[in-house]
Amino acid sequence: MTSNTFTVKGAMIVDGSGKDGFRGDVVIEEGRIQKVSKSFIRDTVGKIIDGDKLVLSPGFIDMHSHSDLGVIADKAHLSKVTQGVTLEVVGQDGLSYVPSNAKVQAELRAQLYGWNGTLNDHDWNFNSVSQYLNEIDKGSAVNVAYLMPHGTTRMMVRGMEEGISSVEEVRKMQEVIRTGMQEGAFGMSAGLTYVPAMYSDTNELIELCKTVGEFGGFFAPHHRSYGAKIFDAIAECIQISKAANVPLHLTHCHLSAPIYHGRAAELLQLLDDATAQGIDISLDTYPYLAGSSYLHMLLPSWVQAGGIEQLRIRLRDPEVQKKVIDALDHSGSDGNQGGVVNWDNIVIAGVEKPENKKLVGITISQLAITQKKLASQLYIDLILSEDFRASIVVFGGNEENVRTIMKDSRHTVGSDGILHGDRPHPRAYGTFARFLGHYSRDEKMFPLEGAVNRMTGRPAKRLGLEDRGLIKEGYKADLVLFEYESVADRSTFESPRLPASGFEYVWINGIPTLEKGKRTSFVPGKGIRKTAQIL
Repeated sequence: MTSNTFTVKGAMIVDGSGKDGFRGDVVIEEGRIQKVSKSFIRDTVGKIIDGDKLVLSPGFIDMHSHSDLGVIADKAHLSKVTQGVTLEVVGQDGLSYVPSNAKVQAELRAQLYGWNGTLNDHDWNFNSVSQYLNEIDKGSAVNVAYLMPHGTTRMMVRGMEEGISSVEEVRKMQEVIRTGMQEGAFGMSAGLTYVPAMYSDTNELIELCKTVGEFGGFFAPHHRSYGAKIFDAIAECIQISKAANVPLHLTHCHLSAPIYHGRAAELLQLLDDATAQGIDISLDTYPYLAGSSYLHMLLPSWVQAGGIEQLRIRLRDPEVQKKVIDALDHSGSDGNQGGVVNWDNIVIAGVEKPENKKLVGITISQLAITQKKLASQLYIDLILSEDFRASIVVFGGNEENVRTIMKDSRHTVGSDGILHGDRPHPRAYGTFARFLGHYSRDEKMFPLEGAVNRMTGRPAKRLGLEDRGLIKEGYKADLVLFEYESVADRSTFESPRLPASGFEYVWINGIPTLEKGKRTSFVPGKGIRKTAQIL
């Protein structure tokens, strides 16, 4: 292990608080920030890092990440290291791999393959939050914080079945949540357009959030609709937050449905009204117009009931296919926010079978024309051909809305990065560089200090971190040194795995994961655990 004692001299220090930056020196000893000075420090320690013409900031915090397996399987983890990320929050959208048992984990590994792939030869030796974080402790390119996934929790008690949970079932879910919070989770995520969470009612979520609140955690929902009923969906989240008395963090808070283009101010007013009532709200977004998920997410919930094996059987039935096609093309699918699917916007991002590789990067509508099939029929055929392992990119966002939401005082940055697939969404490799370079520097949407605050101090405050997120004496030396004028996202939809540029050094606890623009061999990242103090 390299020394974690050094001095950065003459850098522009942007401390993460949002305050004006200043030129100065920072001394790091044994992985902590020992001194921050606006003047020349004569008594330096360790190696001298020349910060001239560079910016020193806290390490970036990815508030919404799907690196649950990636941080274990890929020790280099270039997607995040090369753009300054030192902490990722996983367990998102209500679906991740713990807490679990053999049956639940087998179901999750099948359902989430399009998000995360698999661990290949690595042992699946974790079934609890504690075991998962212990696995991270063995060595990771980034620190990792975990959210209790509501859908996975529901699977532990009810499996993949439809229906409203009984009082006793909710109590059992609360015990699962309580254990996970005691083991270090920071809150609870929910994926309310994904099964099985889609079957839950508001009361279930309120009661579980009450348990989260016992430990000072927060609620991070992927709400029930990002389409025509988005305001109703957000209103439900506000209701849950208020009733359970827990902070609300709206994940990937975009407004993409065509009927809402240019109407982000209405969404923010809804949040303002809730904030005025005393509800603690934050949100995150990624700076792109497209989203991404696994291919079969668009299916109606009724056909997914019971899990992948039941879905596999049902979807091969011609009569079931007719009903699914009607939902996708005419009546609307709750897997698609309740609306019909615009196949022009659905692009194949990843497939497993060699014979399907030629389909990657092409829209479903284009493929349907080429193969002389109904688009929805081709979609079903591809799901079955790929055995639920394919992924997609979904286009259709609105730039005005993206910019309006990013300017909000509650905004933080989350990549929603999916690493698996032939052509995954470029946000995994580009979100933080794009936000910093394109939107802050080039578009001048906010000053450098404001951009850094959204990626460091603000998310650290939401997480309740007491020694990360700021350049402050006594804090952990999770730091980034970059050239602001040259920071750029290089990943594209055609070439999504191009690392960002402009970042010189990235440190975790003073250990460099990036040095002079090159990935080191160090894996100093740890599982970050919330202090489980019952409030």
